[in-house]
Amino acid sequence: MKVIKSEEEWKKQLSPEEYYILREKGTEAPYSGKFNMHFEKGVYTCKACGAVLFDSYSKFNSHCGWPSFDQEIVKGRITEKLDTSHGMTRMEILCANCGSHLGHVFNDGPTKTGLRYCVNSASLDFVEE
Repeated sequence: MKVIKSEEEWKKQLSPEEYYILREKGTEAPYSGKFNMHFEKGVYTCKACGAVLFDSYSKFNSHCGWPSFDQEIVKGRITEKLDTSHGMTRMEILCANCGSHLGHVFNDGPTKTGLRYCVNSASLDFVEE
């Protein structure tokens, strides 16, 4: 079931940094996020709605400064939207359940999928296995 909330409800639920990233499409500073070099076993969920997005088996160190994954845990958990902001053309990734901004996906991943889901740590929670 999709999560629909007003921006006021999101502001009450999320910290100012989380709101900026998840709802205003912000970005945390590279190498600053708590999940950048986090490699415990478990699943990564959307910080806003709790939807399971990635598992630890798809996470890799891409040396880009943000947590990186090569695939979503189940197809359809993430939606993509063309992003032409900041003079760039990229593919934005959003939680399919609540529409929150997660980061971007690139076609330069080193694994067999060829994808690199570059995600803000502030967009995620983690549930240990």
